[in-house]
Amino acid sequence: MTIIIQSLALGGDGPRVALKDTIDVAGTPTQASSRALRDAAPAERHAEVVEHLLAAGARLTAKVGLHELAFGTTGINHYTGTPRNPRYPERIPGGSSSGSAAAVAAGLVDFSLGTDTGGSIRIPACCCGVFGFKPSFGRISRVGVMPAQSSLDCVGPLAASLPMLIRAMGMIDPTFQPAPVPDAVSIGVVTVPAEAAVADTVQAALGASGLSLGEVELDDFVPAYAAGMVLINRETFDACGHLLAGDGVGADIAGRLAAAGQTSDQALAEAEQVRQRFTAQVDQALSRFDVLALPTMPDFPLRVVDAADTRAVLGMTSLVRPFNLSGHPALSVPLGSASGLPVGLQLIAAKGADAQLLAVAERLLLNLCGAERPGESA
Repeated sequence: MTIIIQSLALGGDGPRVALKDTIDVAGTPTQASSRALRDAAPAERHAEVVEHLLAAGARLTAKVGLHELAFGTTGINHYTGTPRNPRYPERIPGGSSSGSAAAVAAGLVDFSLGTDTGGSIRIPACCCGVFGFKPSFGRISRVGVMPAQSSLDCVGPLAASLPMLIRAMGMIDPTFQPAPVPDAVSIGVVTVPAEAAVADTVQAALGASGLSLGEVELDDFVPAYAAGMVLINRETFDACGHLLAGDGVGADIAGRLAAAGQTSDQALAEAEQVRQRFTAQVDQALSRFDVLALPTMPDFPLRVVDAADTRAVLGMTSLVRPFNLSGHPALSVPLGSASGLPVGLQLIAAKGADAQLLAVAERLLLNLCGAERPGESA
């Protein structure tokens, strides 16, 4: 089970934390699980989010692997090895924060940090049956995080329980204050295509919560998915395209990266127009509901043997990437299904309402679980 890339022994006696290897730790190289970066020099200083963790007493235990260059959704990596999905061993761990999710699911750490450009926290969280949170864009510092420039990427935590996820947010964001758990919540259920077994699982959980439900249509949801990919392609090529000059980039990633270099300025401008329209649609829906809800993934995680072609599985992110484009905070809550395979319930809140989103999730889980602490039986 290839999860840990490098062991660390930093910090205090607080929660054990693993870091995705796109986050700088002074004295260790940041290699993004790519042979192309095997000779990278050690980072000169900690990323700001690492400084916050250390100031809060966290115990940093490891840097963990990922889908190469954070440019993929399955977590499969032929260079460093693919982290085994601890709870669903025949299924992919999800990407790109595969090691971050697997470390939590295996109980190796109390929480981990990943990054999410197009679903890269929420997808592996769903695949591995843990909680994963993409904060509002810009809330968590990205100084010292690869890539240096992004209009989509967010640093966020993964944990096995909601209380630990909330604690993690307080450690990576000194301004974060947990919100009181509301008694009443209104949820806008977004109409999206998903496999019946997944849709039924999500709908059953929402119905059983006893919370107020209404329907939401987001007209530019599908265009937002495509526009997000345009931006990811341009920004990833800008950050990593120079690595194609060597022979270190894996063949699957090299092909996608070369194609990303063909992204036109016109396509980029059109994607920005979609961003504006879709963001306004989400904001409008959130003026009527406390949160929006939809599945994290449209289907169950693929079996590893069926996920070799990363280009063929990008549809895994069809329900998450739009909210990278809009910048709203998004949480994946693990649910069980009748088949025993993992399903994620994705919750979206207004920009900046990160604490309120987590409080709504706590209310939902309390209603589902009764007196149990949210997430402890998930």
